[in-house]
Parts: sequence; C-alpha cells; structure tokens
Amino acid sequence: MSRYDSRAVDPDSYRDRRSDVGFGSSQSYGRSLDSSSKREKNAASDLDGLTPFEKNFYVESPSVASMTDEEVEAYRQRREITIEGRDVPRPVREFRDSGFPDYVLQEIVKAGFVEPTPIQAQGWPMALKGRDLIGIAETGSGKTLAYLLPAIVHVNAQPFLAPGDGPIVLVLAPTRELAVQIQQEASKFGSSSKIKNTCIYGGVPKGPQIRDLQKGVEIVIATPGRLIDMLESHHTNLRRVTYLVLDEADRMLDMGFDPQIRKIVSQIRPDRQTLYWSATWPKEVEQLARQFLYDPYKVVIGSKDLTANRAIRQHVEVVSENHKYNKLVKLLEDIMDGSRILIFVDTKKGCDQITRQLRTDGWPALSIHGDKSQAERDWVLSEFKAGKSPIMIATDVAARGLDVKDVKYVVNYDFPGSLEDYVHRIGRTGRAGAKGTAYTFFTAANGRFAKDLIKILEEAGQKVSAELTKMARGAPPAFPGLGGAGDRGRAFGAGRPYS
Repeated sequence: MSRYDSRAVDPDSYRDRRSDVGFGSSQSYGRSLDSSSKREKNAASDLDGLTPFEKNFYVESPSVASMTDEEVEAYRQRREITIEGRDVPRPVREFRDSGFPDYVLQEIVKAGFVEPTPIQAQGWPMALKGRDLIGIAETGSGKTLAYLLPAIVHVNAQPFLAPGDGPIVLVLAPTRELAVQIQQEASKFGSSSKIKNTCIYGGVPKGPQIRDLQKGVEIVIATPGRLIDMLESHHTNLRRVTYLVLDEADRMLDMGFDPQIRKIVSQIRPDRQTLYWSATWPKEVEQLARQFLYDPYKVVIGSKDLTANRAIRQHVEVVSENHKYNKLVKLLEDIMDGSRILIFVDTKKGCDQITRQLRTDGWPALSIHGDKSQAERDWVLSEFKAGKSPIMIATDVAARGLDVKDVKYVVNYDFPGSLEDYVHRIGRTGRAGAKGTAYTFFTAANGRFAKDLIKILEEAGQKVSAELTKMARGAPPAFPGLGGAGDRGRAFGAGRPYS
C-alpha cells in the first residue's frame, strides 16, 4: 500500500506506518561512491532487481482536453511559453485543472495564489506525467512549486519508508540560502500529507541533520558538498530516490559543482524521474542535461537567450570608480523610504567596508557574504526580511536563490563578472509579478560588457544612455555630471542619517 492509497483510510497513521515494499537495506545499488563510470556503462543491467515504481499521475481535466490546438497555441504565445519534446501535454489555465489532489489544492488556495505562473501552467502536467523535464525560466517565476507540488504527489504514491531507507525525493541546490527557502516551501505544502523533509548544507553542525536522516525523511534538499559527506559517512543513501531535482543547474556549474553532481547522480537508479531547472541555457548546462536526462520535455519561459525580467526598471549609469560611493549615498537619499534595498558588491572586503561606512553615516545597513557564519547570515536575512535593517549589502552569495518578499530596489555597486550574474542579481526584485527597480554603476573597467548589456536592456524595453552606447563603440567614458561644481557629491562619509 502506498502513502497515496492510505490517505483515504487513515491519514493520521502515517508516522507509525512502515512498509517492506521497495528498496530494502539489502539492495546493493549505488553503494560505492567510486564506481560511477562502471555503473554508467551498465545502466541497463542496473535496472535488474529494482522494484518498479509509479511516476505517471496526470489525468487531463475535461476543460483542458476540450481546448483546441489554436487555443493552446494562443495561450502559450500570450504567456511566452515555448515547448520541445514529443507528446507534450496541454498547459493548465487554472489550478483546478492541474490534476492535483484536494489536499494540495487546499494549500494553494490557502497561499492566496490567483492563477498558475507560466512555468507552472506548462510544467505541472509535464512533471506529473513522470517524464524527465528541462525547465528554463527566470528567477521569481514560481519554479519551486513547479517541481515541489508534483514531488508531493510522487511521494504519496510510493511505499512508506522502511528503516534504513534514504529519501524518495532529492533536490540539489547551489547555496544554503536557496536550500533553506526550498525547505520552507516543502514544509508548507507537504504538511497536509505529513511528508517529512530535511535540509542538508554545510557551515552548521551535522548532528541535527544526521538525526533527521536517521529518522527517515521523504524529501532531502541539499547542497552537493554536504550531501556527499553524509553519503560517505553512511548517514543516508540514495537507493530510494525516484524523483531528482537539480535547481539552478547553471549556478551549480558556475560554482564548480560538476564533479559532485556527477558523483551524486551515479548513486541514483537510472530509471528515476529527473527535473532540471536553470535560468540560462549555456552549452555546459545543455551538455550535462544530455547526460542525465532521457527523452525529456523542455519548456522555456520567455526568450531562450539571456533576458531580464521586464517587470524590472533598469537604470545603468556610467560613473568613475572614485565617485561610486558618493553616487550611492545620493541614490539612497532619493529612494530611501523604508523599503528593502539590496546592494551587490564583488568582494567580501568591499562588502564589509561599504557596510561599515554606511552605518557610520547613519544608514541602517547590514552585510552578508561567504565568510559570515551561518548563524550570522541567518540573523542578517531575518533582520532584512523583517525590515528592521532595510539595506543589505551582499556578495553574489545572495544573487541567486534569495527569495525576500518586497525587495523594491537592487543596486549593483560593482558590476558582476558575467551578464548571467547581472540578470540574477536584478532578479531579486520584481518577483512574483511585482514591479521593481535596479540601479547599476558601470565603470570603464566594465567596458567589455557594454554591448551585451545593451542587448539585455533593449530586449527588456529599457532606455540606454548615450554614454553606455559610446562605451559599446569603444569610446572612453566621459562620466557625465561628475567632477563639475554642481555635482561634486557629498564628502565620503558625510551621508544623511536615516530617520
């Protein structure tokens, strides 16, 4: 009997129920972390002796089935949905058409959502059909629920965990912050099914994480390094994983996690369902997807090229390095109204320096970067989310995965090292359909990005300054408005205190 089948009988009996069905501790599949190449060559033989599992749960609703091809195409065009693959299901226009059980729909209603986002409208029927899936969508598009709600349905259709079993669902994420946020959504929407989860990431004591794994959890959200540590220490295994999610795959590759991802995936049965999510589609991401996925659907929201959220107003100002702090203070004086402001810098040292100077000048600023302890990072995030410290200065540790409601402004004090990071940084505002504004200081040292940055601005319908256009043509910047008597800025450290 599966969890799904038993809900109607006695949903409260879950915590005491166990099943001998499925992978037992006697299964040897995936035990050695050093035998990935051998296992990849023998993927077919790896299926021998593995217990079959259910993964197709989609039943098309009558209202979706009645849509004509013209209506489907019009809906996809209106919501900028592009699809690839064979037998792609029609998108769902309303939550009730998604095919989710009532207990999942109740959580959606409780959360106050009005209609599925484009990635959910097309991604849900794809994921529920049990096929592998590639999803390309900008940050803030609702992709977390696009894979978590089908994951909940998937878990409820599997046999109960037996003693010694690892998780059924594994979500890999590049950063601690993103992993924690995914866990919050998994807890919120999995509570009605009594689905247990845990979050595995470095920088904190292992004890609580080990205890969760030993008790048994259906969903594990993890960063690659700490998960491998847990596997090598035999605190968990991946023999029961039948639903694998790689979230922000592009970011994980940027951070050098390719070897760890391969090692982890080598531990998971080859007939799993794999969902592969990315905001961009560079060649490295595509190559990894080709190796891990079989006959996948692909859904792209918006352009396949690198694009910025059109709900974000982008202001790019050409400035000299020496005037950036004065420009920042002037900007804060203009926009500071108690709303949350996220400021990005390149280095940990610069992050601390600017934070210290702003606080000296009376601005309510805190900083977050990789050298901070997890406890301090959690505290800074909680202060920022609560609005107690409405200015947060961050390195790229917060550029992706940081989901703070109502970030009104993003400021790129330092231009990032890639256009992908630029798009993800500004994507911390304008989330979930809200409007946002991004300000970027662009210096002579950033000139090589001028042409591609202009493409992003123009595609999003933004105004391009004459100075940025000149830089794209190779002309040196004239730094308009700087150095003149009328715009010398405030002396360094002379900002107006926040009140």
